[in-house]
Amino acid sequence: MNVADVVVAVLVTVAVLVGVLSCIGVLMTRNAYDALHYTAPASVVSPVLLAVAVVIEEGIGSQAGIKSIIVALLLIVLNTVLVHATARAGRIRDKGRWALEPNEKATIPDR
Repeated sequence: MNVADVVVAVLVTVAVLVGVLSCIGVLMTRNAYDALHYTAPASVVSPVLLAVAVVIEEGIGSQAGIKSIIVALLLIVLNTVLVHATARAGRIRDKGRWALEPNEKATIPDR
């Protein structure tokens, strides 16, 4: 067992732990909006770690290495779209519309 094998094993182990902790976080939240925050590590950190592990094992020029990088990038981009769409659908289901209600105040950060 060489150094690359140990690094790959560590990366895969950390990726799995991040996924498991994200699942536990989703289960422990009070509502769907809070749960959305816990999906990010599982869909951003874990795929990046796994892509790095594949690139170390197979090489960056290999077909598996290129595909793992593409999949990781797609998961990062598509996670933001999915979280936004889920939050928007939940708000429409709860409130009946997407816009702010009269009793809600839009906060604009100071610059």
